[in-house]
Amino acid sequence: MPELSVVIVGGLHADARKEAVARLLTDVPDSVVLHHDLSTAAAGTVVRTIRDATGIAGAGEAPLVNDCACCALREDLVPELLRIRDAGGTRMAIVELWDSVEPKAMAEVVTAGGLTVTGVLTAVDPALVLPYLGNGDDLAERGLAAAATDQRTVADTFARQLEYAPVLAVAASPEADDEDRELLAQLHPTARQVPIDDLTVPAPRRRPLSSLARAALAGFDVEAADAAQHPACALLPADADAHGVATLVWHRRRPFHPERLYAALEDLTCAAARSRGRFWLADKPDVLLHWDAAGGALCVESAGPWLASLPDAAWDMVPPVRRAAAALDWHPEHGDCCQHLVFTSPALDRDGLEQLLESCLLTDAEYAAGRAAWKQLPPAFDTLLEV
Repeated sequence: MPELSVVIVGGLHADARKEAVARLLTDVPDSVVLHHDLSTAAAGTVVRTIRDATGIAGAGEAPLVNDCACCALREDLVPELLRIRDAGGTRMAIVELWDSVEPKAMAEVVTAGGLTVTGVLTAVDPALVLPYLGNGDDLAERGLAAAATDQRTVADTFARQLEYAPVLAVAASPEADDEDRELLAQLHPTARQVPIDDLTVPAPRRRPLSSLARAALAGFDVEAADAAQHPACALLPADADAHGVATLVWHRRRPFHPERLYAALEDLTCAAARSRGRFWLADKPDVLLHWDAAGGALCVESAGPWLASLPDAAWDMVPPVRRAAAALDWHPEHGDCCQHLVFTSPALDRDGLEQLLESCLLTDAEYAAGRAAWKQLPPAFDTLLEV
């Protein structure tokens, strides 16, 4: 069968997303848009539409799976894309994700289905980045939950949509200022930002392609994208300070005292619009912990063991990208165990934040007592980690 390019376009900024999709549909000949509307889940189905440059080309319904609209999307997406491919005549299928659907899961589903994802784009209005990062409302409160058990918030969902995509489709926004644009750049400095309305000068005898279309067809590596989000080897933002926005990268080799860190969580979580990274607790010295905060809420999860705690024989089962990341940051005594947290926000109090973080580390005497003593410290994070 001829190759079908699948491009995933997502984002909670619905107007920007629709603008990006419309631009791709207009710009790339023989393309269609596949969209699943999860807002109809209350009626027991997800409505699927397919449209081309002339309008709606087909519609249907997919029943909920386990009372979950997102599960219905997962089940229906690949068969529909295969049907589009097998029918022939389509060069590119643009998968326009519903508002709160995250691109990571869909890119992995499509790739596992044997199809080729050539681009993953998150559409962004720069003026809305800070308001969405600061919105701690549950998706359910906004009518955006993808399942009855969906406990995500607007802020953490938007953050993951933004940081997963290697391409940001940026809408022209008269309300955006330099601070808004700088915040977007610091949150995802490795992303390629492409203006939705930017045209590329056409080559002779070729139909002009917008920069957005070129980015959508450039290629996508689902494994690399996954590794870039894993807390052990994530491509975290670098230290920066411009236009009133700052990013603090805080890296230390001493573990946190669990009680002191727990007592400081509220202040640390609210200190920045976005913070993330990996951290090390003294009472759990072998566990790599993931820090993920946005909208005034913090998620702490175990991401498995530090490599330093694994026997040599187990290293062969660790992905090469993680071994490489650990090697770049290896300490002769502690291996890859460390604190690596990144805080990004307008009006960031860098000095105050650093002082607070430093106060949560083990003191010299506590550190000198050694691991056996560390493990006897009160397990303040057990509730958060559901131990």
